[in-house]
Parts: sequence; C-alpha cells; structure tokens
Amino acid sequence: MRRKAGGARPDSQQLLAAKDKTVPDVIAPGLDVLFCGINPSLYSAALGQHFARPGNRFWPALHQAGFTDRLLHPSESSELLRAGCGITNIVARATATAAELSPEELRKGQIALAATVERWRPRWLAVLGIGAYRHAFVRPKATLGRQAERIGDANIWVLPNPSGLNAHYQLAELAALFSAFRDAARAR
Repeated sequence: MRRKAGGARPDSQQLLAAKDKTVPDVIAPGLDVLFCGINPSLYSAALGQHFARPGNRFWPALHQAGFTDRLLHPSESSELLRAGCGITNIVARATATAAELSPEELRKGQIALAATVERWRPRWLAVLGIGAYRHAFVRPKATLGRQAERIGDANIWVLPNPSGLNAHYQLAELAALFSAFRDAARAR
C-alpha cells in the first residue's frame, strides 16, 4: 500500500530547527484509544505531524489491524478522531532519537501523560514502546500487552515502537499485535 503524497520532505536545516519542538496532540473527550508515542522525531516536528517519518510503520499497522478503513497519511491524523482514536506522546519535545531522553524525563513525561489521560478519559491508553514504558512507568519487568495498572478509568496496553529504527518487529508482526489489541479493546 502506498501513502498519498504529503508535501516536501524537510531539509537538514528544517530538521535541526525542529529540535525540542512539539507536535499537537490529536485528542478529544472519551476516545476508545489514545495511542501514545515516546516523543516526536525531528521529521515529525518539522512537518507538525505524528509518525511522519517515511519508515515509521504506525499508519500501515493501524490500517492493517483494522483501526482505520484506509491507510491514512500523517497529515490526515485528525481522521483518527472519527475512528475513536487519538495520539499523544510521553515526552512532548522532539529529538533525533528517543535515546536522547533520560529516564527522569520519561518519568516526568508519564506524570504529564497521566494528567492528559485523566482529563480526556479515553477507555484505553496504548503505549508504543516497551522500553519507554518500563522507564516512564517504572515497571522494569513489564511485557507487551495489557498491563495490570490503570490511569483513572483507562486500561493500559503496551505495543512495540513502530519506528523504522525498531528492527525487532516487521510490519506484519506489528499489525498482528495491533490487531490483537484492537480485539481486546473492542471486547471491553
């Protein structure tokens, strides 16, 4: 499946200028699922779009898992709201890699994330990245899948990071894990 064109790619100066910028959340009250990335990439911040880097598998995995009826382009992220889904991040500031975030910054981000979840009240929070979840939530032995803890009324599910830099999971595996989550979330 091909993505539709989304404009010019950011050049190296635009990427450097995107450091520490933020990408606005895609959020509304009472969503079924709030997907939570680790933090925006420089590419995403330069374009102002979540999961915008061409190698990121978030949008294809979301579609293949049945969350969307077609493959959305990052510029169409507001379409997720119609599907009962939204997007936020543990840490709002953009970096070249998530490795630039300290465990302390991830823990502080989790506090802000909890406030966001309590304010908007999604049924599910889907954290995208087991390592970031372990650090941010101080759960060093956490595994993928449903977590025992909750934030307010929101259930928590951990999925792999869909970044193209995460070579542990290919698109088919990501889509299968996203699909298993979708089935569990629909089962209530």
